Amino acid sequence: MGRPGSAALWRAMAWTLLAPGALHAQTAGMVEETLPPPTGLAPYFTPASADPIAPDADGFLRRWLLLEPVVKPNRTNTGFTPSYVRAAIAPGTYPGTFETVPRDGDSAPGALRWHALDSSLFDVKLFYLAQGLGKPTYGVIFWAVTVINAPREMRGVRLAMGSNSASRWWLNGSEVAGLYGDRRMVMDDVLSRPITLRKGRNVLRGAVINGPGLSDFCARFVDETGKPIRDITIDVK
Repeated sequence: MGRPGSAALWRAMAWTLLAPGALHAQTAGMVEETLPPPTGLAPYFTPASADPIAPDADGFLRRWLLLEPVVKPNRTNTGFTPSYVRAAIAPGTYPGTFETVPRDGDSAPGALRWHALDSSLFDVKLFYLAQGLGKPTYGVIFWAVTVINAPREMRGVRLAMGSNSASRWWLNGSEVAGLYGDRRMVMDDVLSRPITLRKGRNVLRGAVINGPGLSDFCARFVDETGKPIRDITIDVK
């Protein structure tokens, strides 16, 4: 026999990925399984230091409080319509009190814990967070919180987001961005409406939902000309 064509090859690969045994080996978020041991968070994350940090050279926010993944089984990402995502990710589904900022090590419903971490990359690798902690990697929701300290009131700024897959984001309790559908993480994929960063403390909170595949996100604030805002600091308290 000759080599199979690309269509046949893709069908074979899809069957391998979707076979019950393959799913069982991949994730507790899609089917019940025994999770592999934790691999550790390096090189993607380090514990957050005591002092606030600035955005990176391109304005990306790299310090976050990240919650261990909440299991939300989805065998595909095609169903992440706005209505589905708004129901799955909402203040009412937040694992705790939506208005408060958790602390490193705090527990949340479902025997989950918050981790204060600095991302080594501009995009926060949620899949590797889960893998590093020995937690489900597919069929999950990741919640993220960070605190932005502004030296003055900043009007007309925009939150620039990218995520894999769908996500929703709130600033100081008001929703500012939503990303829907089966999408890959692209920097500045969605820009919020013009918003205001208050002088002093601002809380940015969001969540990413994913079925199979990698999960990550990136976030930064840009001014009215699209230039990254860097004269802010980032903290987790």
